[in-house]
Formats: sequence, structure tokens, C-alpha cells
Amino acid sequence: MSIFNSLTTAVSGINAQATAFTNLSNNIANSQTVGYKADTTAFQDFVAGAGSTSGSFAQGVANSVAAVTVQHVDSQGTAASSTDGLAMSISGDGLFNVSKKTGAVTSSGADFSSEQYYTRNGEFYEDKDGYLENTSGYYLDGYMVNSDTGQLDTSSVTQINVANVTFRPTQTTTLTTSGTLSSAAAVNDTVTTDATTTYDGTYSVTNPENNQAQISLTWTNTGTNTWTVSASASANSDGTTASVTSKTYTVTFDSDGALQSVKDGTSNVASTLSGAAVSLPISVTYPDGQTQSINLALGTIGGSTGMTVGATAVTPTTTSDSVTSGTYQGASIESDGSIMATFDNGDTQLIGKVALSNFANVNGLLSQDGQAYTATAASGSAKTGVVGDNGTGSLTVGYVESSTTDLTSDLSALIVAQEAYTANTKIVTTADQLLQATIAMKQ
Repeated sequence: MSIFNSLTTAVSGINAQATAFTNLSNNIANSQTVGYKADTTAFQDFVAGAGSTSGSFAQGVANSVAAVTVQHVDSQGTAASSTDGLAMSISGDGLFNVSKKTGAVTSSGADFSSEQYYTRNGEFYEDKDGYLENTSGYYLDGYMVNSDTGQLDTSSVTQINVANVTFRPTQTTTLTTSGTLSSAAAVNDTVTTDATTTYDGTYSVTNPENNQAQISLTWTNTGTNTWTVSASASANSDGTTASVTSKTYTVTFDSDGALQSVKDGTSNVASTLSGAAVSLPISVTYPDGQTQSINLALGTIGGSTGMTVGATAVTPTTTSDSVTSGTYQGASIESDGSIMATFDNGDTQLIGKVALSNFANVNGLLSQDGQAYTATAASGSAKTGVVGDNGTGSLTVGYVESSTTDLTSDLSALIVAQEAYTANTKIVTTADQLLQATIAMKQ
């Protein structure tokens, strides 16, 4: 091995240790960076003439070394408590899907790049436009509830927005009717209640009537203290009409005007015991095609509330248990990734869901600024779904994932890298002295 080749080897050693020093410095600098994944340095040697069949050839020429930076995206950081209520920590192999703004502004608001990024930095805050932005400037992507169908759209991921959420009327489960039918009514006299709006639980911003029905009750006198009741639907304000499947029930009142029994034909459909609740099922099919069963509550057997018969008639009224309005207060995230809107009436409703992605080789992702990554041929394509799909793991809300930097280990490795760097410089100075001695031979 010549002196000049020794110089080349020493320089490669200096460069390799400089790379190790850079990686260690970066790890230490990011020891408090949320979601940061510490790199390690691997070394590999290069042997001149390694492909030669002559064993002596390689021994006469200097070797060299190169440093390789190894990513550890799959390393799990410790979950640390955060004061940010929208913060999330992933336990598992998943990554958040995130986007970046282009800086341009369109008529519909912010413009986002089509490039898909992935990150473990789950420290998200709501920005001025209602998007969820993390501390590195990336915006959370996921599945949003379709404003026209009211259903979660899982066909593609998009930027999560939690601004100006419209309250969707809750599903009607019970219609409660009360009033006093006239004890002096003649046979076949009828009393019809005003229409009450019921809701199927979904909501279309453009066609809200698709999810509504206008339900009325018709009471018909069939004899002393005996009436029949049935439900029907009238048209919505846009002309659409729901359909109602309702039997005609025979309702008998006692001499005091309280409910005594309710029959479907000859069979009792409710208990005749005093205090038993009377609830009749009716089936409603809404204009959007959804069908649901609603309970029609008439009161209790022997009770003075609900439906009664008396000398002084009180036109029956019907009320729905649906909550129809609410003022948006803010958003929260649940452990299954559901993003919920909170309203002043105490209700919460689904806005969207967090999407997580996994890769065949997460360590093959290409690192980007701000603890983010992009897919490469080495990583494979993203497998994206809701929390738990594709082995993505689980979420802990109100926590963030700490940096995986091990300060004790890295500081120790820093000393080793320093000594190795110094040793390589000694080779350079020694080789220089040898060269000077060689040159001096001719003098």
C-alpha cells in the first residue's frame, strides 16, 4: 500500500466520521422535536480490485470507507401529554396523511399541493380557515362527511376542515302526542293533528327535504270512548313526500277518559296494566329512500297525561324528539379518529375521520423538512384507511409522540466519532511526514 493510497483512505475516514458527526448533531438538535425519528450511521468499506480473481491484487491497493445514513421511521417515540386538545399520538406503524399549501388563494379558499406527505407529528391546531395545521406547517388529511348525503366519504382523502359546521337535525325516534278528544263526538267524527316534521338522521345541505317527513295523526270516533288512530304523510315544502306504513289502531278510554287499551284488530298491542306506556310503531320511508321505525307515544294506561277523552276537547298536538338546531362551538377528536363537532345544545356530530397510512417499508420513505416524508419506490405505495386499518395502530388524543433521540447514547457516540476523526487526521499528518522524508532522500 503506497503512502498516497493511505492518504486517500484517511480522507475517506474523515468524510465518513464527518457524516456520523452530522447525523449525531442533527439527532441532538432535534431531541425535543415532536415526531422526530433519530437516524443512525452505518459504515461500509470499499476494497480496490475486490472483483479480481487474484487475491494479491486487492492487498496491494488501499481500501476506503463510506458512511450510510440509516432512517428509523418505524421507531416508536414516547407519548407525551399535550395541552393541545387536537393533538394525537400514534401507537403503531401508521403515519398521518398531510398536505401543504401552495400559497395561492382560490375562490373556494386555500389552495393545496397535490403532493401527498406523511408524518408522525400529530400536534395539530385549527388555523384561521378551519384547517388542522401541525407545528411544521402541514395540514391534516382524512375523510370528510359529504354535505349532500350526510355520510362519511371514504373514497378519497382531503384536507380536514372544521369551520362553520352546520347542525344536522338528529334522527327522530319517538313522536309524542297529547290532547283531549271530545266525549260528545259523534261516530265517524275525525280530528287530525297538524303535521310534525321527522328526520332520518342524515342531512343534505342542498336538499334537506330529502331527509324529512311531515307526519299527521287522524283520530276517528267509532263509539263511546272508542277511537281509531292512524298516521299519514303530507308533502314537504319542496313537493317531495315521504310514505308511511301505519296500521289503524283501536284506542279505548275508560269512564274517566284515561287510556284503557290499544288494539290492532282484536289483539292488544300494549299492556293494559295501570301505568304501562303505550307506544305504537309506524314505519316511515323518506324521499332519500331511507326507511326507519318511529314510536308513537300515546301516554300511559290509566294516566292523565298524553291522550285522554273529556267534555272539554283539546286539539291533539304531536312533538318529535329530534333536536333541530344548535350553534357550533368547536371540534374534538376521539380515539378512533372521529372528528366531532360540539354544539351548544350538548350534541356532538361527526365531521370527518382521521386517515392513517402504512407502507411495506416505512424506512424507505424520503425525508422532507418538518418531520415529513414522501413515498418512494423503496417504501412502496401507501395503504390508507381509518385508524387501525392496514396495521396502522391506535390513536391517543391529547398526547404527542416525542423525539426518538437517545441523548445518552448519542453523546457517547459523539465522543467515539470525534476520536475516530482525530485518528484519521493523524494518518494524514503521518503520511505527510513520510512523504517529506522520501523527498528529502535526493538532497
